[in-house]
Amino acid sequence: MAPWFLLFVAGLLEIGWAVGLKYTDGFSRPLPTILTVASMVASVLLLGLALKTLPVGTAYAVWTGIGTVGTAILGMVLFGDPAGALRLACIGLIVAGILGLKLVA
Repeated sequence: MAPWFLLFVAGLLEIGWAVGLKYTDGFSRPLPTILTVASMVASVLLLGLALKTLPVGTAYAVWTGIGTVGTAILGMVLFGDPAGALRLACIGLIVAGILGLKLVA
């Protein structure tokens, strides 16, 4: 279970750095830039640790899926990105894919 937990935290950190990029203002704001880069490094390190046990294709797909879903949702909440029914349905499909990969790994 530990590799899946590491992968989950890595995915959360991916959300953090993806959203953090918006706050760096082109890397011109020091604190958001430092936090964003730290999230990037930590996310990749945790992914690497999870890959010691998990299949690379599954782990990478789950990692990017968590990042994609979380970033899309936070984009809607924080930045007013579109939140139409079709967009939400597509996010649901990504979540279904993540769960499916977890079940078969």
